[in-house]
Amino acid sequence: MSSDRHFVIVGGGLAAAKVAEALRDKDFGGTVTLIGAEEHLPYDRPPLSKEHLAGKKAFTEFIVQPAQWYRDHHVDVRLGTTVTGLDAAAKTVTLPDGSTLPYDKLALATGSTPRTLSIPGADAPNVYTLRTIEDSDTLIELFGGGTRRIVIIGAGWIGLEVAAAARAADVEVTIVELGDLPLRAALGPEMGQVFADLHRANGVDFRFGAQVEAITTEDAIATALANGVRLADGSTIEADAVLIAVGARPNVELAADAGLAVDDGVLVDERLVTSDPDIVAVGDIAAHRHPVLDRRIRVEHWANALNQPAVAAATMLGKEVAYDRLPYFFTDQYDLGMEYTGYAAPGEYARVVVRGDRAAREFVAFWLDSDNRVLAGMNVNVWDVTDRIKELILAGAPVDPDRLADTGTSL
Repeated sequence: MSSDRHFVIVGGGLAAAKVAEALRDKDFGGTVTLIGAEEHLPYDRPPLSKEHLAGKKAFTEFIVQPAQWYRDHHVDVRLGTTVTGLDAAAKTVTLPDGSTLPYDKLALATGSTPRTLSIPGADAPNVYTLRTIEDSDTLIELFGGGTRRIVIIGAGWIGLEVAAAARAADVEVTIVELGDLPLRAALGPEMGQVFADLHRANGVDFRFGAQVEAITTEDAIATALANGVRLADGSTIEADAVLIAVGARPNVELAADAGLAVDDGVLVDERLVTSDPDIVAVGDIAAHRHPVLDRRIRVEHWANALNQPAVAAATMLGKEVAYDRLPYFFTDQYDLGMEYTGYAAPGEYARVVVRGDRAAREFVAFWLDSDNRVLAGMNVNVWDVTDRIKELILAGAPVDPDRLADTGTSL
């Protein structure tokens, strides 16, 4: 391969860093430029709502690679730089000063942005979202600095993980959720109830079926602090801080403006190639045609950002590869550790089989289709079973639900 080729990576998170790593690991000898909007070197994001927020891991411990690695591997890193335009026909990206940077191959790893709410008070200074290290550090300061009550809007992964950290700091937590359970879209009602019970046991107050009408403030000026949340039924929940945790939107604007195919993400094939053959997309933005699941999925979890880049880099180098890993994610909340493998969309599974002690939160749950084939599995405080879960899913064969539930029967 010609050493004068120039590969550009747009994005400054884990996925971007891993594309750069993979290119060098695969002996690409050309120029690699990584352009990230944050001022920090690429870092892992799970600790922001887990170990870092809990005070168990310093920022330096989850930077993907130190600055010396990029120097040693001749990766041109441009931090604090937002790409403002992409011309796919000319094969250039535009930088903030108006200059352009040419590329032979381009990797988009632009990540996602927390969704917010268009309601009064949402822009108050003590209303927060969580996406960056600065956001996590701010919450750490709040929990250690006298904040007594926080209202969290949204009962998804971020909302629940922040709730666990807040309760560990003895902060009162109220979670307001439009649905009837936490994590219903991700886990369904059967396992959503497990997390509702877990948080209630640790002192969290849930308000389910609740529509937020406004975030109340001390007075009407723009700099006024939030002091509560008003619900559509007229009730108000007092708070010293509010976290909006209602999901994230993929940062697809650059791709869309360039004319790439976009639909709730940048559309990519099995090789992670976009509608432009010289551009790949990875991580949160990649709406990927999965060759095993035989459907298009977009997964906003760490495992995709970690594992997709190796395939993307190989694709950029002209190799025939496919990204076929099953979706995977994990969480740690209070004394519950969990791993989830596979994909069971809401309304697309027939039953959930539990193997182990659900009440003690030591079990494995399996989502089965109408033919008793395993679609997904979730191990809760039970370890070293992920590979067995993968095997059951990939086998695509019916299982006996009673034997599956029997801990005396080997998986």
